[in-house]
Amino acid sequence: MIPAARVQAAIEILDRVIEGAKGQGAPADRIISEWAKVNRYAGSKDRRAIRELVYEAIRHCAEVPVSGRAAMLAQASRDASLLALFDGSQYGPEPIREGEPVAEAGIAPAWLVERLVASGIEGDEAAALMGRAPLDVRVNTLKGDRDGLDLPEPGEHLAAPNGLRFEAGTQVDQWDAYREGRIEVQDHGSQLVCLAAGARPGETVIDLCAGAGGKTLALAAALENTGRLIASDTDKRRLSQLGPRAQRAGATIVDQRLLDPGKELEPLGDLEAQADCVVIDAPCSGVGTWRRKPEAKWRLTPDRLARFAATQDHLLALGAKLVKPGGRLVFITCSLLDEEGPDRFARFLESHEAWRADPPALPLGRARGPGGATGIRLSPSHDGTDGFFVARALLTC
Repeated sequence: MIPAARVQAAIEILDRVIEGAKGQGAPADRIISEWAKVNRYAGSKDRRAIRELVYEAIRHCAEVPVSGRAAMLAQASRDASLLALFDGSQYGPEPIREGEPVAEAGIAPAWLVERLVASGIEGDEAAALMGRAPLDVRVNTLKGDRDGLDLPEPGEHLAAPNGLRFEAGTQVDQWDAYREGRIEVQDHGSQLVCLAAGARPGETVIDLCAGAGGKTLALAAALENTGRLIASDTDKRRLSQLGPRAQRAGATIVDQRLLDPGKELEPLGDLEAQADCVVIDAPCSGVGTWRRKPEAKWRLTPDRLARFAATQDHLLALGAKLVKPGGRLVFITCSLLDEEGPDRFARFLESHEAWRADPPALPLGRARGPGGATGIRLSPSHDGTDGFFVARALLTC
């Protein structure tokens, strides 16, 4: 494909991404993948270049653009080489018309920037959200250790005891170590917040919002395949992905339970006040993952944010019922907004007198939250990870 044709393809994909963002439709990565399947004439270099054009345009547009062309024109205003490609050539974009719309540059919609600033995310901290994330993996200690692992590339050792970092785009899913379950793709920050659980062999641990099971597998390794590990979620499609992953990883203690929203305790009734640790990786805005999913900023509204906060309050109250005296409750969100982290944890402690904060000791991160309800924040700028908030509470009686 000629460069102008790549730009036109990116514009057409951006149109779909914008439509998906407005209607809570398919995410950008799926739209790009579907485009590649239909347009098989595009080679691997073409697909990579188009993907980069799409994501760079998304990252640097504040509000939802009126069109993919407006988004790409905003990107072209930062890159003179792109401007020259709006030449009307065959398969390329039409020439630029005087006065046509150009998307507004910025990190996020204005209302969301205000929330970020109120949460201490501005300047370099905010700018880092527009970067590109590296590729991190966790060495599966059920099948080996980091120092003894032989990989096609060595990888950078990370602060997480089993973490390795590679350049973005590294095809680790083609490696034998991946196919054999000796490594799992998992962001460094996600690995670190799993450490906050302090899971020990023989314990009963509940991963209340397991999703596809990334953190479940890390917990299984920490438990050394002993004790009990319950992975539950209300999303049947995502939870169904855990089985094959657990089998590949050799995680034999995972007990999957599908939950019914609003009736979550019914499938978990036998575990009430039985767990040593309950991990709540709560649904959230995903602000901390914008480096990977930049269009998420266009999908968020004040109402959706309020609903996420209400869900987080509900899950904290639910999780508390499953912990036995002396046990631990670990609250995690991949968000940098205080209203989805410290504020929720503080509210939980205020309404649950038998619990006290027990900030985890992690090798990275900074304290965040009021004195009596302090947790740990990880951020792309400060820690080189996705953005997370993690807090731990102990049931004292």
